[in-house]
Amino acid sequence: MAPRVVSIEADGGSRGNPGPAGYGAVVRDPETGEVLAERSESLGTATNNVAEYQGLIAGLTAAAELGAAEVDVRMDSKLVVEQMCGRWQIKHPGLRPLAAQAAALVGRFTAVRFSWIPREQNRHADALANAAMDAAAGRPSATAAPARPATIAATGQPSTTPAAPIVGSDPATAPASWEPRPSFTATRLILVRHGETPYTEQGRYSGRGDVPLSERGRAQAQATGTRVAELAPSVAAVLSSPLSRCTATAASIAGALGDVPVRTDDDLIECDFGQWEGRTFAEVRQQWPGEMDAWLASPRIAPPGGESFTQVAERAHRVIRGLLTAYPGETVVVVSHVSPIKLVLRDALAAGDGFLHRLFLDAAGISVFDMWPDGGVAVRTVNDTAHLAAL
Repeated sequence: MAPRVVSIEADGGSRGNPGPAGYGAVVRDPETGEVLAERSESLGTATNNVAEYQGLIAGLTAAAELGAAEVDVRMDSKLVVEQMCGRWQIKHPGLRPLAAQAAALVGRFTAVRFSWIPREQNRHADALANAAMDAAAGRPSATAAPARPATIAATGQPSTTPAAPIVGSDPATAPASWEPRPSFTATRLILVRHGETPYTEQGRYSGRGDVPLSERGRAQAQATGTRVAELAPSVAAVLSSPLSRCTATAASIAGALGDVPVRTDDDLIECDFGQWEGRTFAEVRQQWPGEMDAWLASPRIAPPGGESFTQVAERAHRVIRGLLTAYPGETVVVVSHVSPIKLVLRDALAAGDGFLHRLFLDAAGISVFDMWPDGGVAVRTVNDTAHLAAL
């Protein structure tokens, strides 16, 4: 079984930039230096940066397959480290899909920390990458990867090549502040609750059931699209829960923005309310009084047959972390449901769990907050509904 925390050393390169390319990645136990996994592959013709990102992706994939919860990524590519930390924009169109793929993998872990290391401290991954480049060029490898001791698999003893120390800054551990840093640009998130449905009007729990927008909900979606376009004329992406009440709302927003593509993410789906689905608060209180009290008292308690708010928070924050990495300094619209949005706002405002049952979010309400790579957060708007006044 892999340790809870692992380290990844990754590298990639090409002979010619672009030219014959390849990558290498090593996953280690950070305490013992034991090599837990190696990955390398020839990529044909590609650039250095593409190969470096592919090395990162391979390392993160291997760490996920090992079941690691936390990852320390160490690379000698300043570009990849800075872009994944959100300090540098991803300007090259060929790198953005790779960064998004890496960000999606990052979201599978509890925490991922990126550090830059000198090339001499990344020799193992560098050797694997060079061997892959030689293979891509169709010639015998000029660089052999460091040999692993035969005793590792049998005894679990440390490798003769110790894990390199972590150096550089880690924005995840920087003190949070609402003030932007001069060298950073915030990523702005516009959170939108879907428009009204028949369940919304009746005050019923609406979780995984695919309840469509009502006629009023469709009008709200149109008004919300107009309002979002006023707030952010330039939007990098529109992300939505896969349920139709959200995708229909997202489509109206995307149309108002000039047909920005809508991408769905299962992690944005509403809480699974289990046996409470489709019932009113009063009905649940009457039939499950004890379970209701426990649920209101702790986000770790799930409705019978359902999902806890703690579980919802984990997946909602996977989305937010991924967006911060993939779209640094840009504006992203996220269309979701009451529970995921409340949980994101709870943590953005550093509020307690009681916040979840005291904040009311209207259908088609808009909330806006900025996030900086060093951990700073500025909440600008919560549940703006001015655009719905005329409906």
